[in-house]
Amino acid sequence: MIKSMTGFGRCEVAGNSRKFTVEIKAVNHRYLDVSIKMPKVLNFFEAAIRSELKKHISRGKVDVFVSYEDFSDKKSTIYYNRETAAEYLKHLRRMAEDFGLEDDVRVSVLSRFPEVFTMEDTDTDEDEMWKELQQAVEGAADMFVKARVAEGDNLREDLMGKLAGMKQLVAFVSERSPRIVEEYRQRLEERVREILGNAPVDEGRLLTEVTVFADKVCVDEELVRLRSHIEATEDTLRAGGSVGRKLDFIAQEMNREANTILSKASDLETSNAAIELKTEIEKIREQIQNIE
Repeated sequence: MIKSMTGFGRCEVAGNSRKFTVEIKAVNHRYLDVSIKMPKVLNFFEAAIRSELKKHISRGKVDVFVSYEDFSDKKSTIYYNRETAAEYLKHLRRMAEDFGLEDDVRVSVLSRFPEVFTMEDTDTDEDEMWKELQQAVEGAADMFVKARVAEGDNLREDLMGKLAGMKQLVAFVSERSPRIVEEYRQRLEERVREILGNAPVDEGRLLTEVTVFADKVCVDEELVRLRSHIEATEDTLRAGGSVGRKLDFIAQEMNREANTILSKASDLETSNAAIELKTEIEKIREQIQNIE
């Protein structure tokens, strides 16, 4: 199976004393870029959350939102951070000296500065908290992956249809190529006869001209490679996995072959077919950007 890089997942885990809610959403990105927004009290678990997500996600710009509600009657302890208060006081006194101001710092003022006093729970069981939070992360990730797989199935079907259309265009160009040379030979012979009238035609010279033209417009190698790239794309889509980067590379190679076919096209029908090929390849490349 293949996965889309866009998706959404949500899970809520509630116990007797707390509730965790985790939401995950993602959009296209070349690499895995995870952004986690959660309450400060849960910062300790950020590395564990990232590690858990990597089990489920390999590419995409992923935004994770974690909310936390505590229903317990926990006892909290207020901590006085002396070093922090000393730093604030040092800088305040320096300001007073620099600007000739009155040093009127009071305890009530100093205590209001951030981190001078902090409140921490005294009976937090981090292991127990992680079990519940991990359950919420896994639940959201599972839902997220299911959404990606469902969208990936749609992408695969769409791409398979486009590849089938490309096969038809390749077959048309392959069938058309020999006729182009024959039509050129006929036109060249008719023109020579118009010029020479009843005079004998130099068949050797005519054959040389046709051979040079045939070599110039020959796209056999390009068609063989293009068929091979189409089949490789189909096989990769069937195999599944994290194949977005591989498919993007193959699409670039397909576009290169289509460009060469267009540059060698000597008639309107082949030119139109080559343009359609390039159009389909571009559509495929756009869709591939959505694959993990």
